[in-house]
Amino acid sequence: MPLLSANLNVMEKACKKASKLLIRDFGEIEKLQVSKKGPGDFVTNSDKRTEKIIINELSLARPDYSFLAEESGSSGKNIEFRWIIDPIDGTTNFLHGVPYFAISIGLEKNKEIICGMIFNPITNEMFYAEKGKGAYLNNSRIRVSSRKNIDECVILTGGPILSYKNKEIFFKEYETVSKKVAATRKFGSSALDLAYLASGRCDGVWERNLNYWDIAAGVIIVKEAGGTVTDFKGGDKYIEDKNLLATNSKIDKDLIALLA
Repeated sequence: MPLLSANLNVMEKACKKASKLLIRDFGEIEKLQVSKKGPGDFVTNSDKRTEKIIINELSLARPDYSFLAEESGSSGKNIEFRWIIDPIDGTTNFLHGVPYFAISIGLEKNKEIICGMIFNPITNEMFYAEKGKGAYLNNSRIRVSSRKNIDECVILTGGPILSYKNKEIFFKEYETVSKKVAATRKFGSSALDLAYLASGRCDGVWERNLNYWDIAAGVIIVKEAGGTVTDFKGGDKYIEDKNLLATNSKIDKDLIALLA
């Protein structure tokens, strides 16, 4: 792995420590105690314990930084630096023994993400980036794909869970996009979807109803890999609107037109 900056080194240590718990629990899926957080949206003891480990580890290294985490919400008074944490992005996959989930950690400075890390502990793939320094997968530099013909592209999406109220909008979008691209895929982790885009494994991602912790790390990894991240209209309100479109920068106009 290339020499990491101080912040990325802290994030790596937190990911690796927390991943030991996830790997153990993933091997004992049937024994997990699961509670419902809402229809179709589950939170496990692993989520909570993983988040606690990450927060503790980051706090030891950066005691003054604030936090925004999926399970515990906001904490801290530092308005300059804030960690954005999703302990298990792809919880439903995790619960069902599907090895497509990840720890996602972003670091925000003055409301701008300056570095991010996404780690799949099962495949041991660590995607990371820092502003102005490129994006990496383990020890290799990554770039988005160079495909520019929409009919040759693979596009990833999230799709609605049981509690979503706008399912029909998604189904219409899915039909429209699927008729124009080589293939659409729904894998179940928005963080890893963005990491896959950054590494050229797909060419675009569109997702609705996203929380900030779902995408914080992925956004900078995609940008540092040469991709673009916008809302569905090509603007910069993807955090505010919770609707994100990310591409290899070659097919932006095509996907914006389809989603319109």
